[in-house]
Amino acid sequence: MRPHFDRLYRLAWRLTGSKAEAEDLFQELLIKAYGKLDDLVEIDAPASWLSRVMYNLFIDEQRRFSRRRMLTVEEGHLPGEGLSGLPGTEDPVHDNERMEKMRQLDRALSQLSDEHRQIVLLHDTEGYKLTEIQDLIGIPVGTVKSRLHRARARLREILTQTGTFF
Repeated sequence: MRPHFDRLYRLAWRLTGSKAEAEDLFQELLIKAYGKLDDLVEIDAPASWLSRVMYNLFIDEQRRFSRRRMLTVEEGHLPGEGLSGLPGTEDPVHDNERMEKMRQLDRALSQLSDEHRQIVLLHDTEGYKLTEIQDLIGIPVGTVKSRLHRARARLREILTQTGTFF
């Protein structure tokens, strides 16, 4: 399982949007996967299987706690972190401009529906293929494509309204 840790943790962070929740989700996955190690060895694509299990855990958790969820300030939501926590350059002016664009992108992504935001983050940020997203979320590839198209169009519309251009 170790070769898949980085990608699975990034997926957990993208799904939850916070470090603490991502760590909890990742830990739940490890606990669940530990009980299935014998089955996991026989699976041809363990990364896809693990991603699918994590997604299902996330959905179950969302359903369970959707009414009790508290919004807190997390590291991923502080200025200079989250999507904008990418390595910078030595030019402070360029870094400030880039960080502001990333904050605007974060805000635009937060305005998308959960299903659209997840599709965009999985495909465009994490690099999952359409078929992997199909397996992960459990919807047909055609639906994945149409949601991705609609999500990108909505994201483009939001960014155009704010005057942000990438």
